[in-house]
Amino acid sequence: MRAPFISLCPEITRQDALKLMDWLHDEDVIRFLSDSRGVSRMIERVIDRVQLPILTHLFNQGGRFFMVCNRHDVPVGFVRLVKAGRDCEMVLVIGNRDNWGRKLGASAIREAMKIAFFEMRADRLIAKIHPENARSLRAFLRSGFELQGKTPSMNSLVMGSERYLRLLRERPAFHSADIHITEIDKTRIKRLIEQEQGADIFELEHEIERAIVVDPGHVAEDVVTMNSKALLHLDDEKMEVALVYPEDADEHAGKVSVFSSIGTAILGFKAGDAFNWRIPNRTCYIRIEKVLYQPEAAGDFHL
Repeated sequence: MRAPFISLCPEITRQDALKLMDWLHDEDVIRFLSDSRGVSRMIERVIDRVQLPILTHLFNQGGRFFMVCNRHDVPVGFVRLVKAGRDCEMVLVIGNRDNWGRKLGASAIREAMKIAFFEMRADRLIAKIHPENARSLRAFLRSGFELQGKTPSMNSLVMGSERYLRLLRERPAFHSADIHITEIDKTRIKRLIEQEQGADIFELEHEIERAIVVDPGHVAEDVVTMNSKALLHLDDEKMEVALVYPEDADEHAGKVSVFSSIGTAILGFKAGDAFNWRIPNRTCYIRIEKVLYQPEAAGDFHL
């Protein structure tokens, strides 16, 4: 069974902070969480002193803080990433006990690895887990982390960037369904990524790293490649789009850049594929109904 969809939402609202407080007052939730009292006091001070609807900047002091949200954009936990030098430490909590055992933690780990290695450019991602926290230990180990050290009160688990990339390439469907990309498209997109400074570019970099590379002449004709035209369902809206490079993008003409949320989402998928994807401010459901035109199938491909 495919892992459940999870997204890490960077915006922290006052309502999120109140939900966090509820979680951190649950003894079962914080049983293995180090410094839970300190975190609770910090959140209480923020709520009492700051009367703002958005509290993101306060939660990001000293690290990056994300709400773990399900496919309905309902918060089910949180992730904190703190970078020190080239290392990054991860703290993960699934706050509602009703969600335990549903593999939401494993999905959150994979999303956090994507941010740590592609956006924050960490060399190592570290998780410190209490030895009795068997569920968390299993989730991290199954995600590819390796045990680095043990004490009576803490197990240190580590994922290195090189190992992460290797696992991503060896297990391309580890995060979601397989996607395919031509060597020509991959080469050109990687060149553009090197010049791009956008905040969300790490999503595209992740996708092309996990993609299965195929020869342009052998790619299936129902796969979305660069300069393909496809008929999509975006939630309840049907739309026809052409997937193009940034310089050719024209929203009014239905030409979406591969650097956009929708462009990154559909690259490499095929007709019939359906999946959830996080676009700015919400999660949408995308289904690729049909590939209307593909340059590789037409023999029209070049660098």
